[in-house]
Amino acid sequence: MTSEKAKMLNGDPYDATDPDLAAERERARELTARYNRTAADDGETRRELLSELFGSVGEDAAVEPPFRCDYGYNVHVGDDFYANFDCVFLDVRRIEIGRNCLIGPGTHIYTATHPIDAADRAEGLESGDPVTIGDDVWIGGQATINPGVSVGDGSVIAAGAVVVEDVPAGVVVGGNPATVVRELDDEE
Repeated sequence: MTSEKAKMLNGDPYDATDPDLAAERERARELTARYNRTAADDGETRRELLSELFGSVGEDAAVEPPFRCDYGYNVHVGDDFYANFDCVFLDVRRIEIGRNCLIGPGTHIYTATHPIDAADRAEGLESGDPVTIGDDVWIGGQATINPGVSVGDGSVIAAGAVVVEDVPAGVVVGGNPATVVRELDDEE
């Protein structure tokens, strides 16, 4: 019999009320609560807690508290990653963020999703799709990245954008839903 965690990680419908998954979410809540209580000058404790919470953490990665996530272990960030205040990562599936990425305050990244059909939704099953963000990406404040989205290297997501489709490399997107505003040249 396949565990609910294995179903979740595979992108299959799963029961989020499963006791093992609930315990893992509680662990993430405890770690984020500890992280969110750290002092601004306590970089060592913050690094230790991020390393314990996230699946992998690059060099010089930083997250401004408060921060929230579902599990933490599905979050992977590269070198020189920075997330500003009030970010939320719903990581039922993998969130992969490259190196030299900046994430503005209040940004939400979602991998969790629910069935569109109301009767299916009432059964309580959830699923998810991974999110991949390339290198050198800047995501403006209060942007929302939806399940299954990939963002190409060097792109910029405007503040407040709602990203529902893949973003190619080297572009600026904005709006709801986000669309390409312009292409970036190599000198920008």
